[in-house]
Amino acid sequence: MGENGLRQTPERCMVCIYKVECLRTAMGKSDGFKVKEEMIDRAYSSGIIGFFERWSKKKDLQRRGLENKKKTEVKKEFYEDHQRD
Repeated sequence: MGENGLRQTPERCMVCIYKVECLRTAMGKSDGFKVKEEMIDRAYSSGIIGFFERWSKKKDLQRRGLENKKKTEVKKEFYEDHQRD
């Protein structure tokens, strides 16, 4: 978090040629879902979106998070099964 309370890209990442891909990957993980949820809450607090849009977006994030978790578990099981062979 920066001084103004907003998340900031680390300075060392700014010169990296892989920063966009890296940040996209990070946003797809569980911490990324927390960031997206914070963005929704800020939009609601500032009046940009209403109650039902906030509810809908948070429900969609929750659904995506569960799907992502299931995919990760399946990949992990697949990997573990193939390590035994």
